[in-house]
Amino acid sequence: MLPVQLIEAYNQVLQFLERGGTVLGFIMVVIFVMWLLIIERGLFFALTFRRLADRVRNQWEARSERQSWYAHQVRQDMVTSVHQELQRSLGLIKALVTICPLLGLLGTVTGMIEVFDVMAVMGTGSARAMASGISKATIPTMAGMVGALTGVFAITVLQRNARLKATRLEDQLTFDH
Repeated sequence: MLPVQLIEAYNQVLQFLERGGTVLGFIMVVIFVMWLLIIERGLFFALTFRRLADRVRNQWEARSERQSWYAHQVRQDMVTSVHQELQRSLGLIKALVTICPLLGLLGTVTGMIEVFDVMAVMGTGSARAMASGISKATIPTMAGMVGALTGVFAITVLQRNARLKATRLEDQLTFDH
């Protein structure tokens, strides 16, 4: 049996989604996918990258010759493949960060249309009737901005981390023999 607090929290989330309108549901899905990708990249950097870097370093060190033009090209290919692996999903995360405020703006527009519809039918004297549209205008805007801001911070950290890891690995693949 679920605790009462959990049921209350669930009901409050449902009420929040209802007040925010349909667009808020789309924003929620975008933010959820964005954070899944952010967490995946964080786990990759923390857990998987070390094995990949070790494998690349070992392949490079196992080469008998590391001075020729061909060896330089092999090294560049190794660095590029690691860089691509580090950058995987970062472009999609950036795109989702960009979509969040745009969806918030869409929520603003649809909420304001609802307000104007109420005003056309009931006039300006019914603040209670307009409140639903105002909620549908402001809540998605806030949610879109919160999603975008958290995503901007996360993508900045991930990009810096990817750049540092790629540079460190490149520095470790030395040309001396």
